[in-house]
Amino acid sequence: MPDTKKSPITTYKGGFFSDLANRIKLVLRLLGDRRVSPLLKAIPVGSLVYLLFPDIAPGPIDDAAIIWLGLYLFVELCPIEVVEEHMRAIAGTLPGQWHDPQDTSEDEIIDAEFKDEQ
Repeated sequence: MPDTKKSPITTYKGGFFSDLANRIKLVLRLLGDRRVSPLLKAIPVGSLVYLLFPDIAPGPIDDAAIIWLGLYLFVELCPIEVVEEHMRAIAGTLPGQWHDPQDTSEDEIIDAEFKDEQ
């Protein structure tokens, strides 16, 4: 069986309020993206409708839990490449990988002499 781990796409590295703001920005950007299915866009809209009319669901269902679950499912069910693109745009980063210059192996070191031509 291949060892394929799905990386979590919804992790943030900030405080509670910055994470909440980033999540709201991500959901709004995904709602405006044409590559996201209109059926998926119904999930956060439905959770907001529940916020306005909380008596739709019977029983002691917490409003915050319904909204959190709706937004979480929406982000998780959206195409991963679209979510990652929007997360990079929110974070203001460019795609690529970090390379630590202190962590070089002997194979990567180029030995050469410098000549100043004047």
